[in-house]
Amino acid sequence: MDLGNTPKNQLELVLFEKDGFQFSRVKKNNYKLKFFMENNNIVLSKIIDFNLIKLIYDLNGDVYEKVSIEQLNENEIIATLLMRPLFQDLGLPQRFSYIHIKRSVEDKRIVFQGQSIRSCRPEGIPEDAELMAMEDLTCVCDIVTEHKINFSFIVLFDQSMNVPSFAEKMVGIILNKMFKRVKLFIENVRL
Repeated sequence: MDLGNTPKNQLELVLFEKDGFQFSRVKKNNYKLKFFMENNNIVLSKIIDFNLIKLIYDLNGDVYEKVSIEQLNENEIIATLLMRPLFQDLGLPQRFSYIHIKRSVEDKRIVFQGQSIRSCRPEGIPEDAELMAMEDLTCVCDIVTEHKINFSFIVLFDQSMNVPSFAEKMVGIILNKMFKRVKLFIENVRL
């Protein structure tokens, strides 16, 4: 699975690019996010687990109102994420994610694969919040060296979900801010 390259028959549109971070639309409701992390003081592959997912949300309290992670086993979680109503002024509803995520470890790669849970609504989610339904969420962490990892996220939203084109660049800016915080945090860890 190579998420770094887009087949030539698809026209990928870069929506936001800054400081090694790239957010693109591959096609309708299909987005790709790429960046890398590097820290010569720690072995990065040892911290690429579900605690990293929790760190992403903990460092971004201005984006997420509520985060709950239920660990099913060493390689599976259920994550409930309630976003703050960031685009309410633009007429867009508050969104939440309810995702089952599995982690697999290969030779030089760690993969997180997830899908939205649609069979029930998690507790504590406002009635008017809408599910940000994802058919597929894949994060591939390619281990370049023990101190450098390339991240590629592919998100395929449900076809019924409408992502307005005016919101796409704003989403890229928000994602850049979120992952920049995580990247700076990890790149400044000294052990």
